[in-house]
Amino acid sequence: MTTSFWTGARVRLRGIEPEDWAAFMRFAVDEERLGDVLQPPRSAEAFRAWTKEQAAAKPDGDCFGLAIEAVETGETVGAIGSHSADPCAGWFEYGITMGAGHRRKGYAAEAVVMLLRFMFAERRYHKCQAQIFAHNEASLVLHRRLGFVEEGRLREHVFFAGQHHDVVMMGMLADEFARLHSTSER
Repeated sequence: MTTSFWTGARVRLRGIEPEDWAAFMRFAVDEERLGDVLQPPRSAEAFRAWTKEQAAAKPDGDCFGLAIEAVETGETVGAIGSHSADPCAGWFEYGITMGAGHRRKGYAAEAVVMLLRFMFAERRYHKCQAQIFAHNEASLVLHRRLGFVEEGRLREHVFFAGQHHDVVMMGMLADEFARLHSTSER
């Protein structure tokens, strides 16, 4: 039995706090190792300033970022957020990142289901989209397992690590989510 809409068996979704800066700095390094878009190194102070700004930020409509905290340890293990929400058309995009030592433990799947349940049931969106680098096989497997469907591929859409890479467009409709993830999972 959960204690809150935002707390599951493994994770709790919560606002980003200023003290999360070190976790977000590690996530940036982890993403680079995964073959994410290469960015110039940022200082610890830049991460401190960013998390402080995020902690004070109000959601921009239905676009927001949350920390993923392990229920068992209280450790910040990842981040999830919605972006590019179009309430008129009824779709939004979301993104997730998990720290390297916290992958394949069910944290990401549970966090995604909680976010989608909120966006579909509480905010009444019709569709969720996710853009995934084609070489990120673990993320593609996770999304297929959750019920996302590949809707297309943007060929050679991003450039990093000296070459162009494909982006896989995945989507899930609210009724598909409802069939696959009943509210009894809460």
